[in-house]
Amino acid sequence: MKITKVRAIVTAPEGQALVVVKVETDQPGLYGLGCATYTQRYTLVAKAVDDYLDKLLVGRDPANIEDIWQLCYQNPYWRNGPVLNNALSGVDQALWDIKGKAANMPVYSLLGGKCREAAMVYRHADGRDHQEVLDNALKYQAEGFLAVRLQMGGYGGRVKDITKSNAVPGKQGGQATDRMRKMDRSDTAFPGSYYDPDQYARSIPPLFDYVRSKIGFDLHLLHDIHERIAPIDAVRMAKALEPYRLFFLEDPLPPENIEWFRRIREQCATPIAMGELYNHPLEWRSLISEQLIDFIRVHISQIGGLTPARKLATLCEVYGVRTAWHGPGDVSPVGHAVNLHLDLACHNFGIQEVINFTDALQEVFPGCPEMHNGYLWANDAPGLGIDIDEVAAAKYPPKASGGQFVDNTIIWTQSRWPDGTLGRP
Repeated sequence: MKITKVRAIVTAPEGQALVVVKVETDQPGLYGLGCATYTQRYTLVAKAVDDYLDKLLVGRDPANIEDIWQLCYQNPYWRNGPVLNNALSGVDQALWDIKGKAANMPVYSLLGGKCREAAMVYRHADGRDHQEVLDNALKYQAEGFLAVRLQMGGYGGRVKDITKSNAVPGKQGGQATDRMRKMDRSDTAFPGSYYDPDQYARSIPPLFDYVRSKIGFDLHLLHDIHERIAPIDAVRMAKALEPYRLFFLEDPLPPENIEWFRRIREQCATPIAMGELYNHPLEWRSLISEQLIDFIRVHISQIGGLTPARKLATLCEVYGVRTAWHGPGDVSPVGHAVNLHLDLACHNFGIQEVINFTDALQEVFPGCPEMHNGYLWANDAPGLGIDIDEVAAAKYPPKASGGQFVDNTIIWTQSRWPDGTLGRP
């Protein structure tokens, strides 16, 4: 068997540019799909696939996944950047898809088989005040979900972005924290989405106190700081949230402040999840080996695909760290399928973030995983079990900006403090 073509497919059924890599072979009808989505720089990833990886890989045996991964990783000479890592990830996942199809087995079977029937997921509940957040969390609980992430105004507590109509969870709606779409300070040399980190940090412990006082401890609760506050305030928040038994506190610190995780661990027992911005093994190695985090939350396409992710999961298992792969709207359904196959095969699985697979997404990506009673289920088809309808995909071209820009400015990655200082996204 030989690779005959490697190409990128770009589509945006829900407004965010998704990049999927298709690896074709000389066997009739046999091809694989992988997620290479890096929404903020999607054209660069597509060019890396079409202009470089295609030429590098045509004629090679797709069965040699490890060798191809190592080749793509070192061939550019410089390594560990999000553009090339995502391009590599798309190829890697597609090769696993091909291997599963050739063997007539789901990918999770190639990884050692199932450890569980389905993967527990969590949903996002937002709102303008304590009661609205509680009401939305209760809606998810009534639908059978076992875990809910609580935010109040999205990242940084921007409650003014929440309205009565968009605060309610819906099957066709986006994630609660996808609402920071407007530039509320465009008449300045420092445009961006402004928020007050001190006000936000003080608002979260009372929110959890209110919710726990109403529902008790039978529902798992989570929160995402998303690196929006100073390190010392992250320590304070983690301590203040300890009585409310969070399933985990997500992304308290940016990659530049890894050493601060020791301070958090010294101060409290709030479980910590970290990793969605990580590219390089040195960013997570000490956090795992020193047991400074409880959940690894990397973006699988950001680190290079399924091949390094399964190795990372094994490393985590040795140190008692569980998996909670990143699963937002800027992961394609192909990427969500990859997350799920690892979830089923890894003994140290913790929980999975997941999106609504809307009608438009299911039109473009037949075979999306299914949610039932708080769990995500695979369809057990060979390979990753998901396909792409290229005719349907062409109906949803991304905007020239990838749906991320206003006036040539990326919105949510220009989050600013009250004086205009850039905060971490």
